[in-house]
Amino acid sequence: MAEETSCEKFFGGLQKTYSVYSNELSGKTTFGVYLPPKALAHEKCPVIYYLSGLTCTEANFIQKSGFQRYSAELGLIVVNPDTSPRGAGVEGEDESYDLGTGAGFYLDATEEKWKTHYRMYSYVTKELPEIVKTTIPEADIAKAGVFGHSMGGHGALTIYLKNPDKYKSCSAFAPITNPLNCAWGQKALPAYLGSDSTKWSQYDSCELMKSLQETQLKSLNPILIDQGSTDQFLINGQLLPDNLVAVAKDKSVHLSYRLQEGYGHSYAFVSTFMEDHLKHHAQILLG
Repeated sequence: MAEETSCEKFFGGLQKTYSVYSNELSGKTTFGVYLPPKALAHEKCPVIYYLSGLTCTEANFIQKSGFQRYSAELGLIVVNPDTSPRGAGVEGEDESYDLGTGAGFYLDATEEKWKTHYRMYSYVTKELPEIVKTTIPEADIAKAGVFGHSMGGHGALTIYLKNPDKYKSCSAFAPITNPLNCAWGQKALPAYLGSDSTKWSQYDSCELMKSLQETQLKSLNPILIDQGSTDQFLINGQLLPDNLVAVAKDKSVHLSYRLQEGYGHSYAFVSTFMEDHLKHHAQILLG
């Protein structure tokens, strides 16, 4: 049972946070839920899951993105989990910002050291929707979308490509698109999944898109990606969006990639284009 830990009024709706014991993570975790005015009037609303990036908790998005204004206007429930387990007691989980705490990479770890707690993929895709269903009766979990920023953009893209039946819409801000070929991924994937690189492909957007069959490709709705041109992680080769754009073109996937001049990697960038992303989801989910 999820326990409400805070509640604040935003634009006629309510921003709540919850604490819950997760069976997938084998410990307590937290998540945010924004209920728009429509939900407070007991109307069913689509659910959008937002996945945050490295070092973040659920609080960063709630406090910095400004999403509540647009969620209220569009009638979207927005749910945002933490980025990893906290205090799991795994040796070395707090030694670096890009592995362990705050860096779950939205995958299910298989290596002995990590596999009990670091199961963010199953938590987000299986357990969290069920928690939302029982906690928020106004949530229409059959109408769901997913989006995220940086590591969370990686999570959103991979989750969408693996589960187009569960998630009808997808977008991302400055996502890690090809972790097999960037330093972040080359550190995290073998640590969590082991040395067999064939296992890494299931959490790489480029490889997942390449592997989709024609019928699966036809089921995909348009994907929106925004990327800042002065983003330090774009410049140093961590994000590699051109690789995904090339695969999407080859596979005839409707991918709208927008390089936004002068923007970096922070929530200044995310908040600027938040309205566009929520409207993208609303157009698909609400028709």
